[in-house]
Amino acid sequence: MPGPSPSTAWWAQRAPSASAAVLATGTLAVGLDLAGYGVLSRIVLGLACAAWLMLAADFTLRLLLAGTRRRAYAALPGLLDTVATAALTTVAATAVLGTGFSAAGSQSLAAALLVLAVLLWPVPLALPAQDGERRRPGTVFARCMATQGLAVLGATLAAAESAAWLAHAALVLFWLGLVLYVLALARFDVRQVAEGRGDHWLAGGALAISALAGARLISSDSARLYLWNDDDRGVLRHVTVVLLVLALAGCAVLLAAEFLRPRPRHDIRRWATVFAWAKTAAAALAVAAALDVSWLDGLGEVLLWVAVAAWLAVTAWAVASARTYVLPGRVRSRARR
Repeated sequence: MPGPSPSTAWWAQRAPSASAAVLATGTLAVGLDLAGYGVLSRIVLGLACAAWLMLAADFTLRLLLAGTRRRAYAALPGLLDTVATAALTTVAATAVLGTGFSAAGSQSLAAALLVLAVLLWPVPLALPAQDGERRRPGTVFARCMATQGLAVLGATLAAAESAAWLAHAALVLFWLGLVLYVLALARFDVRQVAEGRGDHWLAGGALAISALAGARLISSDSARLYLWNDDDRGVLRHVTVVLLVLALAGCAVLLAAEFLRPRPRHDIRRWATVFAWAKTAAAALAVAAALDVSWLDGLGEVLLWVAVAAWLAVTAWAVASARTYVLPGRVRSRARR
């Protein structure tokens, strides 16, 4: 049986990063909404939604074709891990879109996206790693991100719909996500901090989305629901603050490593870097609101505009790269001149 086409192999290796583009854009929309930029948030959310629909259409088409190409696809080394990571990143992106729609007042659409994300989540979560005990890049944190993404959306909908059962389910996912983070950290290749091409920032991004989940769980409580007693709320507050501090420290370490060990900036994996900045900004803003820490608002807004700048830079590179790929002859002819 013939092997996969070059375009198939090319896309198989980039699928997680393509999902990360949707995840980063949706996260930026959530951060903008938290900062009070409602109109701009809706515009960015629309872009994220359009990208998600294109990604879903492509994924569905490839799933329909996979039956006739199963052996060819299996021949690609590490493809199962790549597909699992792409699926988990898509789950996280779907949950982030749902959070954005909930903030926009579309609770029914947010609930539908939560159901879809929950249905997609278990299968890639349970897939075993193909590479045994080998150390992994930043994509090893995808399981944590997907799980915490569900916790964020669940807590957000619980507050909007006054659904206590949904908040308790989100709390279970929150603790599970922290366990998955510890397991992922044990397998993370720390050399990626100095050598990674962008996705190593997920080590900090996973902490940030965990902090955001904690903040949303705290904010979901009310006199009507009475979700958490004083002890529960105290534990949630302390864990959330620790997660935010670790996320901020992680961003500082990763940024310092980028300056000390410069590496090519133009890589599709840089979408993960944008996600980490945007999610850290959103976490800071959410914790500021949940715990009434006003100075965090200023820090969160600074981080948010850094994320916007990073998003614009990576988007500009992605457009230029796509033009080069689609029109290679045109680019080469210009180069000869």
